[in-house]
Amino acid sequence: MGRGRAKAKQTKVARDLKYRTWETDLDQLKRELSGGTEGGTGSANGDDTDVGEDADDYHPRR
Repeated sequence: MGRGRAKAKQTKVARDLKYRTWETDLDQLKRELSGGTEGGTGSANGDDTDVGEDADDYHPRR
């Protein structure tokens, strides 16, 4: 029970994603793909923390 409401919401979200018009900033996309950054040294997601030595030990598919 209750599947109808969840399915209707999923359909609404999928339709919104499919038909939404996105305003793409092509200049920003070009900068990101070329590796150029403007105004900072943070990562693309805004996380400015440094990665420690333990990051090399993480292998999720081992």
